[in-house]
Amino acid sequence: MSSPDVPGSVIEAIRRMRAPVMIAHVVPDADALGSMFAMAVAWASDECQPKVALPPGSLSQRLGFMFDQAEVAVATADDFAAADGFIVLDTAKKDRCNVGPEIKGADWSAGRPVVNIDHHGTNTHFGDLDWVVEDAGSTCELVFFLLRAADRPIAPHTASLLYAGIHTDTLGFSLPTTSAAALTAAAQLVLSGADVGELGERLCRGQRKSEFDLLRVVYANTKLLAEGRLAYSTASHQEIVGAGCTAADIDEQISIPRSLHGAQLAMLFSEGDIGRTRINFRGSGDVTVQDLAAEFGGGGHLQASGAVLDCGLEEAVETVIPRAVEYLKKFPEA
Repeated sequence: MSSPDVPGSVIEAIRRMRAPVMIAHVVPDADALGSMFAMAVAWASDECQPKVALPPGSLSQRLGFMFDQAEVAVATADDFAAADGFIVLDTAKKDRCNVGPEIKGADWSAGRPVVNIDHHGTNTHFGDLDWVVEDAGSTCELVFFLLRAADRPIAPHTASLLYAGIHTDTLGFSLPTTSAAALTAAAQLVLSGADVGELGERLCRGQRKSEFDLLRVVYANTKLLAEGRLAYSTASHQEIVGAGCTAADIDEQISIPRSLHGAQLAMLFSEGDIGRTRINFRGSGDVTVQDLAAEFGGGGHLQASGAVLDCGLEEAVETVIPRAVEYLKKFPEA
């Protein structure tokens, strides 16, 4: 993908806002946090005072440093009421917005403009203005090009926030979505002061004991089916809490079943909250998972999607695994 053309209408809509709230998706990953925080930091001025939506429990142990770096103000219910617009980032559906239970039930936008910036193929275009680039490697990549087109400053800590999102959503620049545009954005962010060494320590080499213990659980629970073409693992609520973690800490562990040689479809079932099971789907080679996730009310990218079932872990596994085995049959063996 070449560098995306940033719609002038999106830039102008954001420029008109004086008290916007930046919003990302529930269980935010580095791309969600990086794009939300970077937009808030880069757009702040005497004329514009952005806030970010970050309900309690949103931050994982691994990504808490991003909030510390950003030093942004968290939106309260009063800030939502006073906002003159909303910028939603890295979020495919409006009901996936991480706005907190006290806001969720209300029409929080209430006729005010919503700018929707995303790279998910399943985005429902729920904004008043939608800038959705499906072949972008990350939303942070899009935000970089937006800030550059709008001539907004990218300070070193802002560059680090954006680099973190690009790095993680491309799995260290290893996925097919790692385009020339993604590499160009990353290089420009390094020139702007992104601290690659510190980010490497934070994101790749700085696990807490609790995170390490959770990995042990996922490794121990990993199973192979369909002659090794399907790999999946599980983490029950008791196992997650026993490791010293929460639902917010579940995300990258899908890389464990995904890493098995010959596995074309990988899944991670995690019961972060009792009676509520999240499923991460990953495909390799010719195998796509977006349609499989959609069968269970989820969505995402062609080869990286997710869904949430309102049931316990065991029931979720019994429901999804047989369908996944059947679904995999339509793809050729690697």
